[in-house]
Amino acid sequence: MTEVCSVSAAADGGRAGREAASRLARWLGLAATPTFAIMAALTAVLGDGPADMLCAAGHGSLLGGMVPMYLLMSAFHASAWLRLVSRWRREGSSKRLPPV
Repeated sequence: MTEVCSVSAAADGGRAGREAASRLARWLGLAATPTFAIMAALTAVLGDGPADMLCAAGHGSLLGGMVPMYLLMSAFHASAWLRLVSRWRREGSSKRLPPV
């Protein structure tokens, strides 16, 4: 059974594995933004904990604490969502317009 799988994987040059890894990376990129946003909301609601005290390096700073860190991480990972929305808009607008 292993020989058959290795032969078929070698026949396509590993394209199926690369495609699966690429698809997984896209899904992980999309999962990062809402995950960090939820973590920021939960941290803000549940209050200060010992981890927040450890991570509050800039005492008195707007960027001190876990909530701003999670919000920044969510913003930095938003590019996957922006690409997806851009693709949806591009595909949707071309479907609505009649061909010229």
